[in-house]
Amino acid sequence: MDQKPRRGRRRFLEQSALGLLGLATAPSWLRAMDMPSTRSSGGNPPNPLFKPDVELELIAREEAVSILEGAKTRVLRYTARLITGPKEVLTELPGSYLGPLIRLQQGQKVRIQFRHELSEPTITHWHGLHVPAEMDGHPHQAISKGETRVYEFEVLNRAGFHIYHPHPHGATASQVYSGLAGGLIIHDPEEAKLGLPSGDHEIPLVLQDRSFDRNNQLVYAANMHERMLGFAGDHILVNGRPGGAIEVASRAYRLRIMNGSNARIYKLGWSDGSEVTVIGVDGGLLEAPERYPYVMLAPGERLDVWADFKGQSLGAVLTLGSLPFKGALPKMAASMGGGRMGASKLPMGSAFPIVSFKVTKKMSDSPALPAHLSRFARYRLDQVMNKDRPIPIAIKESPMAMVLNGQPYGQGGVLSFERIPVNSLQLIEIFHDHAAAMEHGESSVSPKEALKKPSGMGVMGHQMMGMGGMNHETGGREG
Repeated sequence: MDQKPRRGRRRFLEQSALGLLGLATAPSWLRAMDMPSTRSSGGNPPNPLFKPDVELELIAREEAVSILEGAKTRVLRYTARLITGPKEVLTELPGSYLGPLIRLQQGQKVRIQFRHELSEPTITHWHGLHVPAEMDGHPHQAISKGETRVYEFEVLNRAGFHIYHPHPHGATASQVYSGLAGGLIIHDPEEAKLGLPSGDHEIPLVLQDRSFDRNNQLVYAANMHERMLGFAGDHILVNGRPGGAIEVASRAYRLRIMNGSNARIYKLGWSDGSEVTVIGVDGGLLEAPERYPYVMLAPGERLDVWADFKGQSLGAVLTLGSLPFKGALPKMAASMGGGRMGASKLPMGSAFPIVSFKVTKKMSDSPALPAHLSRFARYRLDQVMNKDRPIPIAIKESPMAMVLNGQPYGQGGVLSFERIPVNSLQLIEIFHDHAAAMEHGESSVSPKEALKKPSGMGVMGHQMMGMGGMNHETGGREG
């Protein structure tokens, strides 16, 4: 990097492993380009000394499902079977090709036997979970058809909404696009005391955009522009189905929202102009509820939203949609595609409805929004080991690929500054040095601003500073 913007107050707010993942090898019916193959790790056996509280089998397979009216669509999907543990661990999303919702409790010991029945290598990653490196689902752990990968870990996370998805090198984006993804919710005692809406009053919403051909088959990344700068579909799906109306009562609900799109950014807002009440984000519950006129949601990000339909009349319909915006694309994407993300009929930044809520039942009782939600430790700069030498994560666009710290991704090499002591607190500098056309000119973005503005989502030309720590009994793997 020749020049960098002056350092300001920044926080690293998101982990977007599902973000801009256009460089991917597609399954046979979606194949768009050749990429380096992923070698199989051969799987691993269970540890006989590990005694799980929860054990389940997770299977990746190809199926034909009904999404649009007419012919069935071929997808890749996760299915699961509970072996040991409470029945609420697994919840199917009705009529969805997405993987079942997995619910775990903080402190539980979990074993997941992942069985691979696809024609290409894959591996499952637990996005957002604090797990040992050997249980993380790294690309080097990919397995081939007929093999099994066993995950064993203790749930260390606080309450929050996370993702499980494939993570093979060169094929993550296409496998996610084809259907391999699911939600994973962690509960803890602090959250339980709040009495937040649960059961039928807690609604997961996975937002995705997809394109289909005349035969209802998925179409993905038809050209180099889409593969390099992100693919956007022209159908908006909610939980794997075209968005319709969800029947609700006149009371408060908890909406667990995930952006499961490969590249599309959503500007979420209510049709009546009311504020969006946010109670949690990727890392879990906020300290207190926060209200915004809209919320920006990038790929892989999650939101916990308090939606109160109290006071709405019977038959009232309230729609959650994406509001119009501009300025969240790199200049190359804006100039080449005009924000259209290739051939999509639904350009990035367009306004469109996502899902509606129709009040069909009156209720007099409804939980009150807590004034305080959670407590968590805040890192201080004087606690880090490397405050004068932050670890750089420099993202740059080369002619044919994205590079990290000047290097294309490789599963073997490790740069000297990428070696860090286990169980240490490190200062990390994330920088993308490709210029961008931003709607907002701030180079220093507060956490609250980041929820509202495209310029706060780590777009091109933006720099963020973050401190990160994760405690584990064992170290990580190089590569």
